[in-house]
Amino acid sequence: MTKPDAANPFDLTGHVAVVTGGGSGIGFGLAEGLARAGASVAIIGRTAARLDTAAAALRAHGNPVLVVPCDVADEPAVTAAMSGIRAEFGYLDSCFANAGVRGSFTPTLETTLAEFRSVTAVDLDGVFLTLREAARQMIEADRGGSLVGVSSLGAFQGMPRQPAYAAAKAGVTALTDSMAVEFARHGIRANTIAPGWFDTDMTSEGLADERFRSRVLPRVPVRRWGSAEDLAGVAVYLAGAASRYHTGDVLRIDGGYLKF
Repeated sequence: MTKPDAANPFDLTGHVAVVTGGGSGIGFGLAEGLARAGASVAIIGRTAARLDTAAAALRAHGNPVLVVPCDVADEPAVTAAMSGIRAEFGYLDSCFANAGVRGSFTPTLETTLAEFRSVTAVDLDGVFLTLREAARQMIEADRGGSLVGVSSLGAFQGMPRQPAYAAAKAGVTALTDSMAVEFARHGIRANTIAPGWFDTDMTSEGLADERFRSRVLPRVPVRRWGSAEDLAGVAVYLAGAASRYHTGDVLRIDGGYLKF
C-alpha cells in the first residue's frame, strides 16, 4: 500500500494503478490524474489503437504505462491481465473498474434477456471480475490497496428504457460495499465513484441534442457538463494514502445535479 507521506499524502510515486476502459473518456481522466501524481499505470480496454494513443499521452508525465488489451467480460482474459500486470510491476496498489457500455435505449417490455445480459456482462460482471482479480493480486502481495468501482447516477434515479444499465450500475455500488467489508482485514479499501453528466463518447449523442441540453443542463448547479479532468483529483485521493481510512462509500461527482 502507498505509505502515508506527511508532506504530501497525494504523492503516488512508486504506486501501481490499473484502470479499465482507460483509453478514453472517464477512464482516461482517471488514468491521467494517477500518472500526473507519479503512479505507474496499466490501462485495460478492447481497442488496442485507442489504448496506444492514450498511453502516449500518459507517458508524457514521465512514468511507466502498460497497455493491456482485454475484454473485461472474459473471465480468463481478466485473470491473465491482472496476473500479467503484477508480473510486470511486482505488485498493484489500486484498481479502477471503469469499463462499461450503455446499450440501446429500448423500452423495458421490448428488451430481451440477451440484450439485458449483453450490458450487464460488461457493466456488472466485468466490474466483479476486475475487482476480484485485482484484490487477489493485492492480497497475495500483502501490501493492502484500493478498489474503485465506477457507477452512475443511474444507480440513484430511474432510467427509463435503460433497465440493464441502471441495474448494473446499482449493482456496482452494492458489490463495492461488500468488498469494502470483506477485504478490510487485508488492508484493502473499496469505494464507488458515481459520475454525473460527463461529456464523453458514450453521452455525446444526448449532449448534442438541444432538447436534452435545455432540460438537463439547467439542473446542474455548476452549469456545465463534467469533463474527464474533473475526475483526476478523486482518482488520486482514492488511490493513495490520503484516503487510508475511507472505505465503503459512494463519491458522487455530478456538479450538484442530485441536490438540485
